Amino acid sequence: MSLWNKIFTMFRGAATEAGEAIVDKNAIRILDQEIRDSSEALRRSRDDLAKMMAQRKLAADKVKPKQDKINEYTGFIEQLLARGDEALAREVAEKLAVLESDGIQELETIKQYDANIDVLKKSIIKAESTIARLKQQVDSVKATENVQRAQAAIAARHSGTNSALRTAADSLERIKAKQLENAARIDAAAQLEHMDSDQDLKAKLASAGLLEDRSSADSVLARFKSKNAALAAPAPPSLSAEIVDPNRG
Repeated sequence: MSLWNKIFTMFRGAATEAGEAIVDKNAIRILDQEIRDSSEALRRSRDDLAKMMAQRKLAADKVKPKQDKINEYTGFIEQLLARGDEALAREVAEKLAVLESDGIQELETIKQYDANIDVLKKSIIKAESTIARLKQQVDSVKATENVQRAQAAIAARHSGTNSALRTAADSLERIKAKQLENAARIDAAAQLEHMDSDQDLKAKLASAGLLEDRSSADSVLARFKSKNAALAAPAPPSLSAEIVDPNRG
């Protein structure tokens, strides 16, 4: 297969798929139109049946007077033959032969009308039954489609509701987290403020001489001087040295 044939085949396949998609999407609309076309064809068939029945009636109406004429000519021939007037009887017989030939042809026409009418009636009855069944099935299909469309809408709304609820829950969690963060910040600020207040108070007490400032240079030197003085002081006399031995001297 050449390249152009493959490309042409590809476009044919794409067109077929697109056509099938359009048909599937508009299946009920197409079916409705097909039923309308069938109903229109049925209406025309009924008109044809009515016309055919009218033509059959006209043909049948012509038969009776012709049959009466045939019966009359038959009587004339019998009477003429009985009188021996064969020449006139032959003349009447020629007329009778034409009438009988026409009558036979008209009876055949009527039989053909009857056969066609019978076939057309059966076709109309069958078409009416088929169309009625199709309409009933189409109504059922439409009802099913409406139910499924409603179910799809409900499902979509339910999905949207769940999505909205999830979004609201997420928003609520973010608000709670933000509130916890704000509460922690407020607590931390309060603690810092309390610490600042303690520092101010300690500073004021130190200035008033009520607190010893252990971090100043004076306090450090005073601590070392006190330690050195304690080391340089003479040791106190031992109690054992002051006891007089009674055996001595």
